[in-house]
Amino acid sequence: MDEVKNSLDRIAAATDRLLATAGTLSDAQMREPSLLPGWTRGHVLTHIARNADGLGNLLRWARTGTEIPMYASAGARNADVEAGAGRSAADLAADVRESAAAFAAGVPALSGDAWTVLVRALHGPPFPALGVLERRLSEVEIHHVDLSAGYAPGDWPEDFLIEALPRVAASFAGREDAPRCVVRPEGAKDSFRVGPEQGAPPVTINGQPTDVLAWLLGRDGGTRLTVADGGALPELPPWR
Repeated sequence: MDEVKNSLDRIAAATDRLLATAGTLSDAQMREPSLLPGWTRGHVLTHIARNADGLGNLLRWARTGTEIPMYASAGARNADVEAGAGRSAADLAADVRESAAAFAAGVPALSGDAWTVLVRALHGPPFPALGVLERRLSEVEIHHVDLSAGYAPGDWPEDFLIEALPRVAASFAGREDAPRCVVRPEGAKDSFRVGPEQGAPPVTINGQPTDVLAWLLGRDGGTRLTVADGGALPELPPWR
């Protein structure tokens, strides 16, 4: 499938960029805080590696038809991240590299029908196995920013931005814990509704697509976004 090959190529390129950044970090810098509260850069890189393992489990589920959970439990996932966070910079980078290679190696084993098998992550509804590739790309691109080591939302490739923005915005549609908003990325043909269907009139928010996506993901405070009536930018709940 051309779609699978294209996704693999994009994941490989994103992983190479991530590893290039990781290669610039010393052991001491791996102990420094990331953009994620309570996590160091070592936590972030370990999480990315264990995510490759977990998504590889979902590929095996789709291939064999036998349910294989992404993680044994949320507690086990968190324990694995904590256990690996304090390793050397070289070991952390090697873990990311080797787990990414193992994930990629598992992709060609799936046939056309296997990509339609419904699998399930730790949280959320089931989704076709083809969605595993999209999730892996997002994991690498978003958490690369979380390293706080020079790679920023403005560095996201345009194809990732175009693909991720409507998907992330849609995840906020209908959420009762989100403010009612209409988000209008500049230059985009579509706007996106955030928050519950009913309630107070929605706030209209404008901004560059990169800034909008970073705000929705909680990776930027939205200082470059504008509110149509000049009011304050509403606060979003965590993306999920």
